[in-house]
Amino acid sequence: MVKQNMKTLDVAMIGISAALYTVVGYLTNLGIVTPAVGVVRFWPSVFVPAIFAVLFGPWVGGISAAIGIFFSDMIYPGHGIAILSLTVGVPANFLMFFLIGYIARTNMNWKQVGAGLGTFSIIIPLIAYLTTLELLSIDIALLFIGVFLGCYVLIVLLWILLPKWRSFWVASVVGNGVGCAWIGATLWIYSQVLTLPLSFAPFEQNAPFYASFLWFVWTFTIQIPFLITIVPPVVKACYRAFPSLAPQPEE
Repeated sequence: MVKQNMKTLDVAMIGISAALYTVVGYLTNLGIVTPAVGVVRFWPSVFVPAIFAVLFGPWVGGISAAIGIFFSDMIYPGHGIAILSLTVGVPANFLMFFLIGYIARTNMNWKQVGAGLGTFSIIIPLIAYLTTLELLSIDIALLFIGVFLGCYVLIVLLWILLPKWRSFWVASVVGNGVGCAWIGATLWIYSQVLTLPLSFAPFEQNAPFYASFLWFVWTFTIQIPFLITIVPPVVKACYRAFPSLAPQPEE
């Protein structure tokens, strides 16, 4: 009986989160898209499914975000192209908020974080290699590396200053990073086959490879501030109002 109630609650929360994500996204995107390349909208509403992911788990966060972004894409001023949403926005949102819900609900320690930071550091020599192949210009490579190193600093500072939310800080950076990487890569692939909407010349078709890094940097940097500033206080308030939602101490 308890398991059935939990399943019913999850379905209800998925519906509420998806609806809120759609509405808040519609009201807050302001019609702004990525400078220079276009396509990706200003999207502060990411805090909505992140809150539900932390409170109710990764499946609620991931599925509700996937549904919400699809409806957002289909409604003006979204692009209205179903195949683009299903290949780019939907999987990116599912991955991002599933990871946020999963990682945020674990009890991470310095050893795990250090191992993760060490593993991801392989990205820096990879970017340098792409630069030597002239697939990336030095300025774009430096921009990407700057954001990447900034993530390291952000995790460490937040971990030290607000250790109670340490798992959420890691979850926000990792989840946001994976989701934004999917968006950047798949938009570039999509442009090689079909025309991108809301984009600036010459990025509508056959966008250059470096455009994927510009989309990543834009999406990551506009989303992370709303995740780390809005989600913790809202989740904390929900824990106070509904203590059963708070993580239970391990016995």
